[in-house]
This record gives sequence, structure tokens and C-alpha cells, in this order.
Amino acid sequence: MPRPAHSLHQPPFHDALPAPIVFRSAQMPAHASFPQHSHAWGEFVYSFSGVMEVQLADEHLMSTPQYGVWLPPHVEHIGLNRQATLYSSLYITSHLCKDLPDTTCVLTVSPLVRAMLEHLRQHPPTLPQSRADQHLLQVLVEQLEQARRVGNYLPHSSDTVLGALLQALIEAPGDERSLAELAAAFHSTERTLSRRCQRDLGMSFAEWRQRLRVVKALPRLEAGDKVEAIALDLGYASASAFIAMFRRMTGLTPDEHRRGRG
Repeated sequence: MPRPAHSLHQPPFHDALPAPIVFRSAQMPAHASFPQHSHAWGEFVYSFSGVMEVQLADEHLMSTPQYGVWLPPHVEHIGLNRQATLYSSLYITSHLCKDLPDTTCVLTVSPLVRAMLEHLRQHPPTLPQSRADQHLLQVLVEQLEQARRVGNYLPHSSDTVLGALLQALIEAPGDERSLAELAAAFHSTERTLSRRCQRDLGMSFAEWRQRLRVVKALPRLEAGDKVEAIALDLGYASASAFIAMFRRMTGLTPDEHRRGRG
């Protein structure tokens, strides 16, 4: 089977921002990416649909619908997405970043922030910006300053064994083997891998696997795939088991998520 076509996009701004706070949204085709780059301003990346990924030198972050990725000024990064994605970036000049995190992290998106981002997407600010747009953008920055940090939604590990195991599950999220069975396949033990999950991921293996399956389910839900088919492909014996997990992890059922995206 031929590999999907890959499209490379260039960052919209290079030397300077046209305003202290700039909002931009774009529809990205599947298998698109931005090359490695950095800029003198901060950037908040949020995905309205699909999943945007931000790759750093030693970390891989994901922007899912409940979260966004914060990049402080001067951080080298690569942006990419595997499925078609509608996303936004909020660019913030460096002197306005003093009350935002000084390290790259994932921020929780509150219903108010989500509503503000959606309003800006539907009514993009023009340049020069009106006073009303400037005020809304400033309030949005203030809301992000108060947002809860959650680290990385789907962290990875540089450990040789655990990293290889996690990558295998990313490529085959429907793998139903238990941690003990996977440990044996990767010439380790369940106890050793459990310790390494807590050390490197900050969570149990079971939670990481559920987060992975949420990430894998999101683009398929938005593409209109049937819940039953998604559930079976992700290793669930029934749609109800998948729905219960999805609701526990996101606060919505798959159909509620799909209607919200609509």
C-alpha cells in the first residue's frame, strides 16, 4: 500500500508578530507538518477537531479537545497531525508571557476558553485589530494564565524497553494483551514495567492505554465512523465498554463529543 502524501507547511510569522496577541485558525490536511522552528513569542495550540502533535527535542505533546499545548518563547518544536485537523494558534508577544508557564506543557481548556476560541474561529480578528478584539484576546490570555497544567496528556518514555512497548501500542492500539503478557513479549516483568510507568509517565499503564485509545478514537468519531467499529478496533469487547471508558476520560459520550464537534 502506498504511503499517504505528506504536506509541509511554513509558520505564518517569522521575524515579528503583526500585533501583541494574534489568533489564527487553519484546516490542516492529513499527514501535514511544520518544520522544526522556534520564535520569539509564545504560542498556545488548540485543536477543535482531530489531534495536533507538538514534537520537542525530548518530548512529544498532543493537543486533544480538552487540552491545549503551551510553547514558551524560543522553544524549538515541530508541529504535525496524522488526520485532517482544524486547529488554532494564539501567538503572544514575549513581554505578555511573564505570567504564563515558563516551560512547555499541556493546559486544561475550560468551557469559557473553549467558547472564546470558537468565537474567534468564527469571527477572526482583522488587522488592525478593533478595541473589542484586543480586549477579548487579552481576556483569553488571562484565562490561560489561570489554566490548570496537566503535563503531557500522552507522555512517552526514553526507556529502551518501555519506550518500545508504548510505540508498539501506538501502532496497534487494539492490542488486548495485559501488561504481564506484554512484559514477557518485551523480555521484562510486569513489576518492572509498572515502576517505570510511574517513573516516566506519571501514571499507571492502564491509564496510559486508555488515553491512547481516546486519542485514536477522536479522529474516527469526527470522521463519522460507527462507535461499534471503533470499539472493536480498539480492543473492546462491546461498544458499551468503550463508551464507559470514553465518558470517564473525557466527560462526554462519543455521540456527545461528535455532536459538540458538529
